[in-house]
Amino acid sequence: MSQLTTESIIHLTASNVSLIIDTSNDQVSVLYWGKALRYPKANQSNFDLLTDSFNFSDLDTPVHPGFWRENSKGWLGVSALLGHHLGANFSPDFKLVSHSTTTNKAEFNVLDAQIGISAKVEFDLQESGILSITQSITNLSDNPFTINSLSTWLPLPSRATNLMSFTGRWVKERQMQLAPISVGTFAREIRDGRSGHDATITMLGITPNCGFQAGEAWSCGLAWSGNSRHAVEKLPTGQQSIGAEELLLPGEIVLLTNHTYQSPQVVFAYSDVGIDGISNAHYKWLRSRPTHPTKIKPRPITLNVWEAVYFEHDLDRLTQLAKTAHELGVERFVLDDGWFHNRRDDFAGLGDWWVDKKVWPSGLTELIKVVKSLDMELGLWIEPEMVNPDSDLYRNHPDWILQAGGRTPPEQRHQLVLNLANPDVYDYLLEKINLLLTENEIDYIKWDHNRVLIEPGYQEKAIVNQQTNAFYRLIAQLKQAHPGLEIESCASGGARIDLGAALHFDRFWTSDCNEALERNYIQRWTGIAIPPEMLGTHIGPPKSHTTGRTHNLSFRATTAFFGHAGIEWDVSNASATEKQLLAQWISYHKLNRDLLHSGNVIRVEQPDDAIWVHGVINEDKTSAIFSVSHLSAIKSSKAPNVQLAGLNPAAEYQVRMVEPAGAAETIQSSSPAWRFGAIISGDILNNHGLRAEKLQPENAYLIELKQIN
Repeated sequence: MSQLTTESIIHLTASNVSLIIDTSNDQVSVLYWGKALRYPKANQSNFDLLTDSFNFSDLDTPVHPGFWRENSKGWLGVSALLGHHLGANFSPDFKLVSHSTTTNKAEFNVLDAQIGISAKVEFDLQESGILSITQSITNLSDNPFTINSLSTWLPLPSRATNLMSFTGRWVKERQMQLAPISVGTFAREIRDGRSGHDATITMLGITPNCGFQAGEAWSCGLAWSGNSRHAVEKLPTGQQSIGAEELLLPGEIVLLTNHTYQSPQVVFAYSDVGIDGISNAHYKWLRSRPTHPTKIKPRPITLNVWEAVYFEHDLDRLTQLAKTAHELGVERFVLDDGWFHNRRDDFAGLGDWWVDKKVWPSGLTELIKVVKSLDMELGLWIEPEMVNPDSDLYRNHPDWILQAGGRTPPEQRHQLVLNLANPDVYDYLLEKINLLLTENEIDYIKWDHNRVLIEPGYQEKAIVNQQTNAFYRLIAQLKQAHPGLEIESCASGGARIDLGAALHFDRFWTSDCNEALERNYIQRWTGIAIPPEMLGTHIGPPKSHTTGRTHNLSFRATTAFFGHAGIEWDVSNASATEKQLLAQWISYHKLNRDLLHSGNVIRVEQPDDAIWVHGVINEDKTSAIFSVSHLSAIKSSKAPNVQLAGLNPAAEYQVRMVEPAGAAETIQSSSPAWRFGAIISGDILNNHGLRAEKLQPENAYLIELKQIN
């Protein structure tokens, strides 16, 4: 029987989070992950608290499965590594070979010399509180080693009784679902070949009464844009854990001698201040990167022309639209689908990435001149990973698609998927896009991906892993060749929003649904791990083309205010009043985008769930902006107080209502006095709240707070 010792313990801590790893018994075991512990190493009794008792039905020796949860050590849950050498050596028994640690990092190397497999795991507990774990497997045998699964797990305490995950579909992404954690395995598996509308960005284990501002939460998200699996496992013993992995297709990873498989990193977060703590940890992590978009420049107000012109490209019409956009204060003008060879609808042209001379006889030069003369950036839509059968590319190279068994996969949106693992395909795309960016002054790419991968094979082998890594590599090469280029991920809206894509893209198109009511839900839960400055939030036209609902400008603008804001509407046809209000809204957003795109998110539960309140507050709590939305009719005849949170209770704030895009529609004869400005203490705002406007359903307004002295 082994005993924990102070010499065998490694304790990493950062931002109120602790990770405790035991290296006794020649293995690596995660003993604890959660709220920071002040661990007195000299006191052996602290370690004794971490040892398990024995039951009569247990094995005769203690089960210490270690990080890889080997069955050879008595673990009866799912093992981290599932694989084999030609049907043999299915059960590894790893022994610790070496390890190294720095302040917040630890690396461990283990080996099963008998079967010829080594593994490495790296833990990186960052200042944000994010714990990043990556691992790899190397085959040392002369026989090929097939990896069926390589998952990363951490212990989940028994007080985490509920599980939060996300599902969705086109134009209704990121629907939250909540379930009790019960014995067995709950898994969210994505087999789209991309992360998909249905993907869960992260999965959370939470305590019974966990809300946005209070309670404990443990989250796990895979930083990967291909197939994925997130899971929580609870054994009959009561032990439970949370983990994630790249979901591998049969035979996808087969390691030859001395070859290595590197798993995608898995991103874990802990919070003892509710779900907002999980979100803010992810925001700080992503914002800490030197390449984070807001470290380059403020997020430019964007106008995308898709819902204004669709495929009807006309220089005169687009020129007028650009001039109107400039007058409103727009800073980036994006030409969407329809500019390239033979692309008059979505039946043809994908793959032929050169300008259509019938539509643009002089190329894009004239439009670029117009846009640049108006001091705006130019963006362009592309969909490099796809091909239409009706294209020159497909007619010349029908073998360049992903396929299996010699079959042509079913079309989706009249298109097929190019095989990026084929060097000829990769080189073609790199050449064409490079040429496009070199010949035209393009600042920004909207990179679309409008279908799932069916039979994603090459040379009769599944290659989602290769496809995903090639896509990452293509993005990196284009950015390296064109410094300053920004790239947005659009995949039928929000179908490729994940923590892996967040490390490669500068922006996500959150959903093809711009309609303000649906966007409240979509944006709230996409923001579970993605900061607002990376989420495209646009004002759509008065009547939504995806839901048929009609909303006033105030509700649409308030809903779009907090993210990377923009417009998706033919504003050249807007009324004079609408243009004036849009200009006011853009001006107000520009004044406040530094706060919106650097502060902590605050979501506040209200006594009436028809009312949603959320906001952003800066680190020193001197400035905040909140949104109050009535998504449906409230239950009472008077609106309940608007509860705020996160403010400094000892400070006083100048409080006022702000409606930069026009007044919300109300059901009242007079407004509360504070609407026009008041000085109120943070203590009162946090605990009593503000007397509320009674709004018509599907209306919203902003509350601005600035600390005084």
